[in-house]
Amino acid sequence: MIQELTLRIDNVKLNGHPEKRLPNNTNISIDGINGADLLLSLDSQGIYISTGSACIALDSEPSHILTAIGLSPAMARSALRITIGRWTTREQIDRVIKILPETVTRLRAMTHAGQQ
Repeated sequence: MIQELTLRIDNVKLNGHPEKRLPNNTNISIDGINGADLLLSLDSQGIYISTGSACIALDSEPSHILTAIGLSPAMARSALRITIGRWTTREQIDRVIKILPETVTRLRAMTHAGQQ
């Protein structure tokens, strides 16, 4: 999933070590995206993920964990945490790989249009 998302989404950054990580946890930051807006859009499509790090998932401030590893506050606010569970199916993973890049493209276009 990490490989596919980083190939399909421009300006995405994997947070943390590429290999020394929990095998069921992906944390990425997507430049130019507000994590909360993306979260709401995905939620309306039946995809349930979280923003930031697990340590402060309910806090509106950027994660001190993510800023400590070198992310800017803006990139920390754009972070998404995707956790794969025991009963997560391949079809569900494939759906995230398809819908997340489409949603990022749509939100970026909306943001760009609003700035003109």
